This record gives sequence, structure tokens and C-alpha cells, in this order.
Amino acid sequence: MNPTDPGQSMQIWDETMSKPVKTILFVICGFITLLALLKVGLLVVDTDANRTRLETAISKALGMGVRVGGGLGISLFPSLHINLEDVHLAQRGDEVASVEKVRLGIELLPLLQNKIRIGTLALKHPRISIERHQDGTFNYEKKEPDGDTEVTLGWSKVSISEGTLIFSDHQSGAEFEASDCSLTIGQLRPSGWKISNLLKNLSFTAELACGVIRSHDLPMSAVNLSASGKNGVIDLKPVTMQVFGAPGSGSFHADFSGAIPLYGLHYELSAFSIEKFFKILSPRQVVAGAMDFSADLSAQGKTLNEIRPTIMGKVSLRGEDIKLLGRDLDQEFSQFESSQNFNLVDVSAFFFAGPLGLLVTKGYNFASNLQGPGGSSEISTLVSDWQVEHGVAQAQDVALATGKHRVALQGGLDLVNEKFKDLTLALIDAEGCAKVRQSIRGSFHDPQVEKPNLLKSLAGPVEKVLKMGRDLFPGGECEPFYTGSVASPE
Repeated sequence: MNPTDPGQSMQIWDETMSKPVKTILFVICGFITLLALLKVGLLVVDTDANRTRLETAISKALGMGVRVGGGLGISLFPSLHINLEDVHLAQRGDEVASVEKVRLGIELLPLLQNKIRIGTLALKHPRISIERHQDGTFNYEKKEPDGDTEVTLGWSKVSISEGTLIFSDHQSGAEFEASDCSLTIGQLRPSGWKISNLLKNLSFTAELACGVIRSHDLPMSAVNLSASGKNGVIDLKPVTMQVFGAPGSGSFHADFSGAIPLYGLHYELSAFSIEKFFKILSPRQVVAGAMDFSADLSAQGKTLNEIRPTIMGKVSLRGEDIKLLGRDLDQEFSQFESSQNFNLVDVSAFFFAGPLGLLVTKGYNFASNLQGPGGSSEISTLVSDWQVEHGVAQAQDVALATGKHRVALQGGLDLVNEKFKDLTLALIDAEGCAKVRQSIRGSFHDPQVEKPNLLKSLAGPVEKVLKMGRDLFPGGECEPFYTGSVASPE
């Protein structure tokens, strides 16, 4: 070995100093870790005092009141964690959430600066209640938390098991309860605590599964979704669930990067049980069969009142070989003797069911009216296609065919003001001309159903109506009421 060789000298220096330096660094790291553990140990020794300190610190970080009613403990393996039991979160005196067990992953070095940095969060048996008030605010909202908080959140992972979420919207009246839910969120990087900033800057990936989601209008089970968010854009895809005994799937897109949030929804539900749907409206069985539903919608806005007038897209409901129980439509169509003996509106639940049915049945008991004097009807084809523009659903192709007759619908539904918009039903002939018309006006809550409008005031079977109709239109010509895809059975 040449002692004048610089390379050899450096090698000797490295070999000489390597072990001591490594030892020193190891001791320093160990000492820092020990100090951090002692700090945590002090937290646990005086449980009552430090429970209060921890509650205050986390309350500042979250911007809401936090109370720990149960035990407070520490675990060191596989890493440092603080375990809390019976935790409650409240805002303005109202409880927002309660959790049976909370496990906080704590980073060691910030403890030396009297700061608690939470790296991971695990919740067991949480129960979260979210309410949206009439003014559009939520029950968990408050001013932005203090900037000098002792707790900072650098979550790398959040997990929830056996959770329950209860939501109620006092603006729209919507409410639901999701139970037996599990959630895993990874790569979570929040920035800012105001809702607008949080949505614009939040980055994450997530997997959610719920056993049951209960609501009056749309019960669901086996709900699963994957989610991702980056730079203010959030995608839920795929979203799968069981609805009315059938598997449904779809996706949801939300863009919060601009001044006004943008939304997009796609959903398909194939071969769902129309019988299970009508149980929402009536406990008695009034119909049997399967139908397909689809929706492609977009909207924008910050609140529900802003979003409704911007809704655009399509909704569709289609089915074949549907059986109506309780009345024989063909017999009633063929034998009715005056405008007082039959209401076309009574069968219009079929047009509204699925796409928009639960909105427009608030003031008119369609299911009850379908329960007629007896018999049954075979509906060979049902098509209910709607185009939605600026919050108004306009009928594009809406009709049904029985063995001998067709009924069609024209007009719209104002979803913003919850009103019928020139909605008219008609019994039509083979050329699509109206034999009898009937209109619905007013609000969804208090609809005004007009009497059937015949070509002339008369009493007699439909055949006479048709004859007098032809007399009114020389050559048998008329302006077709319906030109859609449902073929005439004649």
C-alpha cells in the first residue's frame, strides 16, 4: 500500500471512521426516539390532564369540539400509536360524530417541539351524522381553524371499519343511512381546511364498501366504489350496487378546480324488478316484470339551488312483457262510455316510474289508482325517454302498448320549480293520432288533473269516438300526437 496514494488514504479514513460514525448516528437517533417516547409517556402518566390537552389540541386542528370519554393508551409496536376510546365530535353543541375506538399514528420528531403530527388514522365503529341546513351550510362547518395549532395532519392513510353515516338535507328533504361501511384512504394529502380549498387541493385514493344504504326512495345494498382525487378533480369509478334486486353500475365525476364546481353522472340498472320499485309507492302488488334504466347527466354549481337549473342530459326507462294487476286496460279502453269513467293519468305511473317517478308522485297516488276493479293487463312494450335541459325534463319518446291499444305522453317536468309543464297524455290510434287527451298542470305536490278531452262531448264506446274523430278530419288525416318507437298493436 502506497501511503502517498490519496485514494488509499480516503479508504483508510472511511474504514477507520465508518464504525464510530455509524455508532454515533445510531446513538443520536436512539436518543431522539427515547426523548419522543418519554414525551408520549408523560402524556399517558397524567391521563386526565393530558386527555384534556389532547382534546384541546385536536379540537383546534379540526375546528370542532372533541371529547374523549374512555381510555387513553399508547402502543409502541409496530410503531408509535395513541389509542382513544369513546370519542365524540361536536359543533355548536350538536354531536357530529362518535367513535368507539380511535387509533392515531404519531410521528416522533414533532413531539420534541411540543407538536403532535398525526400520520395515520383508524376509526372503529364510527357513527357520523351530516346535516345540510336550509341556508346550504353543513352542521360540521365552522371558521378556518387556528394557524398556531399544536396538531398537524400529515395523513398517509385513513381507515374506517364497521361505520355508519347518516345524512339529511333540509333543503331537498333527501335523507339516507349507510351502515356496515368500511373505507380505506391512501396517499392522502390535504391542503387547507376551508371546504373550497380542501376540495381543490385534496389528493387521495380510496376504496369504500357499505352493506346497506337505506332511504325512502332508493334502497341499495352491496355498495362498492373506487375513488381518486387530484388537483381538485374527483372520480368515483366504478360504482356498483344492488338496487331493486338488480346489479347497477356507474361513475361520478366532480371538478372543483375552477370557480364553479362541475359534475357528471353516468348510471345503468339492468333488469330491475318493477314490482320492488312500486312497493315504495304501495304495499300491494300492482305490477310485475323487469325494466332497464339509464342516466347520463351533467350539472354545475355550489349549492343545490344553483345545480338544479343547470342539469342537462338524458334519462331512460324501457321494458317489455310487463303485467299490470288489478285492471284490464284493453277492456277499459274499449268499453269506456264517457270521460268520467276512465282516467288516462291513472296509468301514467308507468311513464314516470324509474327516471322521474318519485319526484312527480308526491301529490298524486298513482299506485293506488292503478289498483282497479280487477283483471290484469299485458303491456308488451314501454318506452320512457327524456331529454333534460336547464332543469326541465322533456318527453322525447314516451309511450306504452297493450295488446290492442297505445297510450303516449308529451310535455315536460320542471324539476327546478317542481311543476308539470304542458304535460298531456293521449290514447292514440294506429296512425299516432289522439283519440282522447288529458292534461296535468300545477305542482308535483298539488297537481291539477283535467278531465279527458274527447273530440266531441259524447257517450259511447271508443269505436264511436274514432268515427267522429275521422269526421272532424276530412280524409282521415290528422297531426300525429305520437311518432315514436312503440309500434301500434293493431
